[in-house]
Amino acid sequence: MEKKTFEQLVDIRVGKVSLEGVLSLPDDTKSVVLFAHGSGSSRHSPRNKFVAGVLQKANVGTLLFDLLSAEEDAVYENRFNIKLLADRLLTATKWIKEEARTRDFSVGYFGSSTGAAAALIAAADPGTDTGAVVSRGGRTDLAGEAIKRVQAPTRLIVGGFDDVVIRLNKETYSLLNSEKDLKIIPGATHLFEEPGALEEVADLAAEWFARYLIPASGGS
Repeated sequence: MEKKTFEQLVDIRVGKVSLEGVLSLPDDTKSVVLFAHGSGSSRHSPRNKFVAGVLQKANVGTLLFDLLSAEEDAVYENRFNIKLLADRLLTATKWIKEEARTRDFSVGYFGSSTGAAAALIAAADPGTDTGAVVSRGGRTDLAGEAIKRVQAPTRLIVGGFDDVVIRLNKETYSLLNSEKDLKIIPGATHLFEEPGALEEVADLAAEWFARYLIPASGGS
């Protein structure tokens, strides 16, 4: 029998700002991955929605939400304000930890592009108790000194043709003190638009989160 997935539109308040999102939880999951998208993207990103669907099939819940309001996103500089993005991710994590349905769930982060830096900074915060992190084509270098403080198992995924980001992720890999993994997908560019590339990203993410989030929450 196919598992059912609980879905809820959410509204996360940050002062006067409202961040909209979609919380999707497979029936018996005890984990949730928060998505931190890159500049100019949103919770409607087809790539992130595809990855989220694969995670849900692996019994991992997901929260796709906007890190910036529409008004904030219209200001180009905000898209590269990594501290602001990380603070928003921390606010969403706090929201997850306070919700009755998810308060006991293990939490992971899936970050893309600049959102990967925000995910690493959030994971470095001792208050998050982050279970795992996956970066897709991430500008992980923008996380700065926070990289060394990340304790969560971290998988970095980069396209084989994304030369600059490969170099930056190799530097991040050398700085990480947690359990870590670097996967380079041959023939893939920054957005993983090539046939089969995004599917490989999603499978690698699902495997990593299932390994580190599900056992920690008592799943099978």
